Amino acid sequence: MTALPLNVEELLKGQIVEWERLEFKKGWNPEEIIHTICAFANDINNWGGGYLIIGVEEKEGQPVFPPLGLSTSKIDEIQKELVQLGNRLRPHYHPIVAPIKFQNKMLLLIWCPGGQTRPYQAPETMSKQASYAYFIRRNSTTVKAQTKDTQRLHELANQVPFDDRICHQAELKDFQIGIIKDFLRDVKSDLIDEVDKISFVQLCHQMQIIQGPQEYLKPLNIGLMMFNSNPEKFFPYARIEIVEFHDEFGDSFSEKIFKGPIHIQLKEALRYLQSQFIQEEVRKRPNRAEADRFYNYPYIALEEALANAVYHKDYAQREPIEISIRPDRIEILSFPGPLPPLKIEDLNKGSVSVRTYRNRRIGDFLKELHLTEGRCTGIPKILKAMKKNGSPPAIFKTDEECHYFLTILPIHPEAIGKINRTPLLFGKETHQLEGETHQLEGETHQIINLETFPENLKAKIKTFKKKPSQEEVRQLIYALCAWQAFTAQQLADLLNKKDKKHLVRQYLSPLVKQGILEYVYPDKGKSPHQAYLAKQKN
Repeated sequence: MTALPLNVEELLKGQIVEWERLEFKKGWNPEEIIHTICAFANDINNWGGGYLIIGVEEKEGQPVFPPLGLSTSKIDEIQKELVQLGNRLRPHYHPIVAPIKFQNKMLLLIWCPGGQTRPYQAPETMSKQASYAYFIRRNSTTVKAQTKDTQRLHELANQVPFDDRICHQAELKDFQIGIIKDFLRDVKSDLIDEVDKISFVQLCHQMQIIQGPQEYLKPLNIGLMMFNSNPEKFFPYARIEIVEFHDEFGDSFSEKIFKGPIHIQLKEALRYLQSQFIQEEVRKRPNRAEADRFYNYPYIALEEALANAVYHKDYAQREPIEISIRPDRIEILSFPGPLPPLKIEDLNKGSVSVRTYRNRRIGDFLKELHLTEGRCTGIPKILKAMKKNGSPPAIFKTDEECHYFLTILPIHPEAIGKINRTPLLFGKETHQLEGETHQLEGETHQIINLETFPENLKAKIKTFKKKPSQEEVRQLIYALCAWQAFTAQQLADLLNKKDKKHLVRQYLSPLVKQGILEYVYPDKGKSPHQAYLAKQKN
């Protein structure tokens, strides 16, 4: 049974793919299905193709569960007929077909990635003398292309998205199986169970990260971006640079660079930003028992803005994604700007209706990892998150030629000048009376809320032994610091260690010397405010 590099249950429920890219059929209808395959292959909006699921009834555009299912003999019959249908398309096109089991019923999933040799035509009927036509997807429906649609398809013929192109300078050996396995585990794909049972070439075919004839199989750019530890070898400056400016003039700054597979870059950069620059503030108001809580920057807005930059960047341009941390704002700069006919005025109003994507495959993989949605929700989510937090609205900028795209997230007005490098979960509690902010006297009150921890960390902390071995302590320290920065005191609290100094001598300092952890403030040495992070892998 062929497995696919995605979570089937989430796919069928429309959680990782737009409904426009899904079509459900309760039974086999070759004429309708060849038209839909043709439309997905033409991929007129660069969505990344689509998926046909046979054996599920559809009602008003939504699947009806439980599914009807198909018999094993019918699945075999359909698979044989699909080969013939692929040969009838002009040029030939063969989707990836996988029988799947869902809710105790057998279904047939047909994955139709955007084709490398579009535009494609399909016969209008199943007769041998049938005339041919172009088919496209319009919203959730397959339709025959009109004149203007046909013109656009021909314009796109030589515009295969950069991430879906063949990289002739690379070889299959440039893929790293460990990164592929980690990805498949993260997305909970059934393909992880097949990795060691099938050939590496077959695995790459099923993931659609290679193309070409058998004698000249080559990686696609998306495969090298995701599954090579150093994609800059093929795409210079495919990285994220974070620069913290200590003044508005740029005379004093510090820099951190994130390299490696683009999805790992994104996750590590977000983790770093969250732990180092996002801070919760508490304000107690006169004549009111309940305090106001807000963040200097809402994490959701920052996550969406950076994910959008990774998704829509042109990786053919030798420019990194730049994040500038200013005293009163965070700026995210990527190249180039939005695709026409999008206008910057519309973006600042939160109006996004064009669905043409620059990188169709990057979007698919990021959606699998739940790092983006790809439903034109990014800009509205940023604006909504800023408003909910009480922050000024985000600002989006570009020039007339759309050479760049700049997202500006202003700091919350009551947090101006209060950025510090303390971890997200441990904020300084403050009182505000008559417009002035006073820090509470005595020790800083540390607010620990385990409910904000990831589920895997919560489970590890709750099941941590009272008398753990040294290796168990080391493993939990690493797991915590791989998520975000913690001070020695915070780690001692989480590990139920009364002696912070012993924790530093026995575990933290040795882990730093071994290159497993790193100081957040290398120049502050043994400062009580020193914090620890798992060291970034270059």
